[in-house]
Amino acid sequence: MKVSIITVSYNAVDTIEDTIRSVLAQDYPNLEYILVDGASTDGTLKIIEQYRSSIHKVVSEPDSGVYDAMNKGIALAEGHVIGILNADDTYSGNQIVSQVADFLQKQDIDSCYGDLKYVDRKIPEKVTRSWKSGAYRRSKFRYGWMPPHPAFFAKRQLYDTYGNFHTELKTSADYELMLRFLYRYGASSGHIPTVLVNMKTGGQSNASFSNRMF
Repeated sequence: MKVSIITVSYNAVDTIEDTIRSVLAQDYPNLEYILVDGASTDGTLKIIEQYRSSIHKVVSEPDSGVYDAMNKGIALAEGHVIGILNADDTYSGNQIVSQVADFLQKQDIDSCYGDLKYVDRKIPEKVTRSWKSGAYRRSKFRYGWMPPHPAFFAKRQLYDTYGNFHTELKTSADYELMLRFLYRYGASSGHIPTVLVNMKTGGQSNASFSNRMF
């Protein structure tokens, strides 16, 4: 089962290398890595270029925001499963994609998610907050619950059937996409009870989370 991991970036010179190395360190053999950059001007592209030979597809061009960039990555993805890891995020270990693929195959479900830790931007070893998602119950969406999007993996067929991110929603398109997949259309999901992703605080990828309750 091929897994496509998409990273979107824009002027992320301080964090992009950690993200790239985190993905390239994964031990899963059938992994496709796609990086979509919004025409960065701060040195991000120079770092990406250092790893270009190990990244399957690289795009750098102006976009209409982070969700537009994610949609571009989805359009390029060839994997059976899609995960999105933003330029402020890293996987918590080198077996995360293997865990996800194994879980999805054994459970025979459409999607899965894990837990997430917020870490200090300058001291990544320092955990500032934990997001424990808990077991999946569709009814939890009625009370504002959501999985952490960087730790959410969905089969490609969900995007093909129910659509990509709605870019007009600006900061809530990730929530709406998961709500659409899991609640509106009843796609199956499951919780991997471990931290899959570390997210650095203060960056673009978690700006919209700070105003949410979960």
